[in-house]
Amino acid sequence: MKICIVGASGKLGQYMIQHALDRGDEVVGVCRAESVGKLDAFKDRITVVPGATNDREVIRKAVSECDGVLAVLVPWGVQQYATGTAQAVLDYARPGARLVFSCGWHITRDGRDVYSWRFKTLLKLFGWIARLTRFADLNDQVEACRRIFASETRWTVVRGSDLEEGESEGLPVWSRHVGDPVLQSNITRRVDFALFMVAALSNDELIHEAPAIVSCKSPSALANA
Repeated sequence: MKICIVGASGKLGQYMIQHALDRGDEVVGVCRAESVGKLDAFKDRITVVPGATNDREVIRKAVSECDGVLAVLVPWGVQQYATGTAQAVLDYARPGARLVFSCGWHITRDGRDVYSWRFKTLLKLFGWIARLTRFADLNDQVEACRRIFASETRWTVVRGSDLEEGESEGLPVWSRHVGDPVLQSNITRRVDFALFMVAALSNDELIHEAPAIVSCKSPSALANA
């Protein structure tokens, strides 16, 4: 399978590259020109397309011949960065390609997610500070996902819990809605978030789903297996 990883130089992106190579996939990575050096560990094993991930021409070039696209939706700044990335992928991915996007638990597809007061308070506070400092705009990620949900492409939106580093614990478990007891532990290894993203490319049951995930070894997952 030939896949494109948009946001390849980040921690999540690098884990996805390794998982994809382990599967035998051919990988095209998109990252900012100044971050290409972060991919030196994969030199000669992947194709790198340097450029901003919301640059439509960069995305067009990178995804044109790919069977699947993994895209990290990052709402940097206040210029609709995530929305630009998502729209470019939706517009230029080849017909029938599997598209897998990443975002946080705060994204809701149908309004049936249930969030704790602590989560809502932290989200509101972070969102206000991030926008005030022009560091990020969480509404950008909301709009990006709204466009994905409305798309007729073969999409999946993976919603991640809090992330931590560490050795893999295996493929995370998932639920359609935040608030499910299985998700209560709210923690996933970053390497396993990447594993779920890559595995979703070959899992047709996840087409048009927005799975919220948590570590399969977390207390809540083990208690509600």
